[in-house]
Amino acid sequence: MSRLTQRLLGALALATSCLAHADVVIGQVAPLSGVLASTGQQMVLGGKVYFDSVNAKGGIHGQKLRVVTADDGYKVDETVKLTKQLASQPEVVALFGFAGTANIGQLLADKVLESAGIALVAPYTGGESLRTPFNPWIFHLRAGYADEAEHMVAQLFTLGTRRIAVVYQNDGFGKAGLTGVEAALARRNLKVAAAAPYERNTDNVAEAVKAIKAAEPQAVIMIAINKPAAAFIKQYREAGGGAQLFNISVVDPAELVKLAGLKNAHGLGITQVVPYPYTPNLPVIREYQDALRRYAPDAVPNYTSFEEFLGAKVLVEGIRRAGPNPTREKVLKALEGLRDHDLGGIKVHYAPDNRVGSRFVEITVIGGSGKLLK
Repeated sequence: MSRLTQRLLGALALATSCLAHADVVIGQVAPLSGVLASTGQQMVLGGKVYFDSVNAKGGIHGQKLRVVTADDGYKVDETVKLTKQLASQPEVVALFGFAGTANIGQLLADKVLESAGIALVAPYTGGESLRTPFNPWIFHLRAGYADEAEHMVAQLFTLGTRRIAVVYQNDGFGKAGLTGVEAALARRNLKVAAAAPYERNTDNVAEAVKAIKAAEPQAVIMIAINKPAAAFIKQYREAGGGAQLFNISVVDPAELVKLAGLKNAHGLGITQVVPYPYTPNLPVIREYQDALRRYAPDAVPNYTSFEEFLGAKVLVEGIRRAGPNPTREKVLKALEGLRDHDLGGIKVHYAPDNRVGSRFVEITVIGGSGKLLK
């Protein structure tokens, strides 16, 4: 064998070895700045600590996971632009996380996911427009806003509450939640007592406070994110509003208490779409808390980071089942084969005709100490 041939064979072996051990790349777009920044940071954290734990054990089929994260500031145009950039990189085998019904809805409208043939796993939204009509590209971990609305209305109705108002963000997210509340009320021959919007990417809720206060409801369901939700709670309570307040699951109770004040936030009901992450009574909660201690020792358990931790487990299992050389198509097929898959005491179910992994909903309440109670 000539020296040239030996060098060529050696180079080929090295290239093959590098290819076999190349990173598995995952793309994530999240709101790391703007009004949803604290939520976006928790989303990224939850995925990161699980991916770090997988890499610490050698990765998947000897390959390490690498997440490329971009900040969209919760702006629809930025989400589309950044997703197109990620999808243009062939090494990105799947997308993970993302936030915003309107943001992700625009990806569907522009056929960004379809054109790239790429799955998006565990988006932080329950918008029905992302679920109906069926699309094969989005693998939802959480129950939808319609499920959350039904749960809240059912509880209020059982307690004899009939006058229910809604504060909602004036975009796809807020309108999806409003539609869910209206449908849940209609099933009980009721109508919304008042529906007051506020504009996206602001916390200017003064007009909404005035409209809701004038309607004198017994309960108010907020389809709102952290800052405008806190602003509404504070201003409504300070204006003398006494209705029972609820918010859909996309808020951080600690930030609500910080921004609205404990006196105002005390008693707020919040729907949740994953189990209570503060008590380690399930294997996956113990795993999550251990990962936080190891890879984010300054962080504390949080519903948002726990949800994305679970989403990361779903994605990793899909990548694992896709085999040593995962492609977008292989990962998508593997994900839809996760039927009754146990994440550690929490099961998710996907199929060729089902992309909603869980319908779990429960209600929590901010207690007198500011902590969230079941």
